[in-house]
Amino acid sequence: MASSAALKVAPSLNSAELPPEHIYFGPSEMMQAVRQKIERAAGLNVPILILGESGTGKEVLAHFIHSRSPWRNGPFVKVNCPAIPGTLIESELFGYEEGAFTGAVAAKPGRMEQANGGTLFMDEIAELDASLQAKLLHVLQDGHFMRIGDHEERRMDARVICATNRQLHREIETGGFRADLFYRINVITITLPALRDRREDIPYLVEYLREQFNRRFQRDAAPLSKETLHLLQRRDWPGNVRELENCMARYVVLGSEDSFYAERTERPVPHFTYELTPDGNIPLKRIAQQVTRRMEHDVILKVLQANHWNRRKTAAILKISYRALLYKVRQAGLPAKRGQPKVGAEAKFPADSSAEAD
Repeated sequence: MASSAALKVAPSLNSAELPPEHIYFGPSEMMQAVRQKIERAAGLNVPILILGESGTGKEVLAHFIHSRSPWRNGPFVKVNCPAIPGTLIESELFGYEEGAFTGAVAAKPGRMEQANGGTLFMDEIAELDASLQAKLLHVLQDGHFMRIGDHEERRMDARVICATNRQLHREIETGGFRADLFYRINVITITLPALRDRREDIPYLVEYLREQFNRRFQRDAAPLSKETLHLLQRRDWPGNVRELENCMARYVVLGSEDSFYAERTERPVPHFTYELTPDGNIPLKRIAQQVTRRMEHDVILKVLQANHWNRRKTAAILKISYRALLYKVRQAGLPAKRGQPKVGAEAKFPADSSAEAD
């Protein structure tokens, strides 16, 4: 059998467990458009399809829809399609009768029965096996299904919400998803924007997550500085809100903004461009100096962080004078002290410098 985590029926979240609406939706136009759409669609007994990249909050949105619907007092039953083995998902969806197969020692209702009077949320539906797609289509068309090993039809009375991070049109073209099932679940489609497309929402999410993790971990991490907030708003966030949650959890646990600045410097060595001089030469020495200063910047920052921004100890470990370290810190555009990154401008690495301290 699948693990208990994979087969767990998700309880319906109450209003205290959902993030506040002004936090989840934020001030961005794209999220406000999502909000308006669910306000119109929540009360309708039609399937809803939620699209969006991983980590954008599709399950939370499904809970919001459920909480606004006429079925809000019923159960919210989640089916995590990729988490349930293909050999078990049919019995988990439809249920089974005693003796229907080896190990079926007692009858068991499936998720569809458990969701009656509430919402059935099928997460990552694009991962559903092709044979199950056909059976799900049949249920959505006439509202009836049978348990495995049974001959009596049962009725599903639940709102169905599906979600996926896949491009279903492409899945249909490649034969991975049934076109008729897509049209059945695609009555109302809501697309959640990526976090990089709603940067104005980040300060609200950051403050909410800071308060949440402070309570969870019994910490007292301070609000982020304006400079660090500006830095977070400039990042691309490929993992979306889930990645932001991980970053804020790390900040609250460690109690330092240094980790945000360190992540900003953890990037491949940049590609340095060069220009031919009037006599046709390539300034190799100048390019080598730029690369060296880039490497110095990264090493100094890591040693400073490892030693809690103790500059005298850092100078001793790097075997340079304290005065030379201060010069290199200024030259590389590193923060003057812990937790105060200079995010307003990129570090500068002059090609030549004869004034360097020793």
